[in-house]
Amino acid sequence: MKYMNEKILIADDEARMRKLVRDFLKKDGYAVFEAADGEEALDVFYAEKGIALVILDVMMPKMNGYEVLEEIRQSSEVPVLMLTAKSAEEDELSAFSGGADEYITKPFSPKILVARVNALLRRQGSQKDKRLCAGGIAVDEEKHEVTVDGEFVRLSVKEFELLVYFMRNKGMALTREKILSAVWEFDYLGEARTIDTHVKMLRSKLGKYGKYIRTIWGMGYKFEVDAEETA
Repeated sequence: MKYMNEKILIADDEARMRKLVRDFLKKDGYAVFEAADGEEALDVFYAEKGIALVILDVMMPKMNGYEVLEEIRQSSEVPVLMLTAKSAEEDELSAFSGGADEYITKPFSPKILVARVNALLRRQGSQKDKRLCAGGIAVDEEKHEVTVDGEFVRLSVKEFELLVYFMRNKGMALTREKILSAVWEFDYLGEARTIDTHVKMLRSKLGKYGKYIRTIWGMGYKFEVDAEETA
């Protein structure tokens, strides 16, 4: 599977190395952006929306690759491939502990590099398929993370499970009995207040998107996104 026109950022202080990688990636259909040092890499990453993958050299001027990786990981889970002459085990371990997804040492085969890039993007695409999105709300069930307009929101375990249940049953009228059975895993025993309290807290934490959780008086709730916000 090709990822035509996906944007890839290459950060390396050697122009010859950037050209080698760029030419092979472009041949495979990627749109390539370049940076000659760590600071420029971050400038390009933040300015060019939709970077799908970052290739980082470790030894760069101004900011090294580990510093760039640390900065990127504060706001993004974009796949990062470290491409470096540093082959010691501790260097590789430092990269992975810092959040790198792949580590390739120089010299390398450009064809293997492209194959690794393709594999990372396939993996990323598979993970995206498992995420739930509605309007400005994004839920990553594997990481147990929720973002609202890109900002992380801290939810309790039950609030998280309740949100997942609502989003997986979007558009369906859900009785309190069903919600209690699915999220709290016990039969309805008149504990409507438990659900209502959690819904109130969840709405508050979702901010303007709390309106998606609509009350059906005398019955329960429905998670519904405004039509104009689904585009």
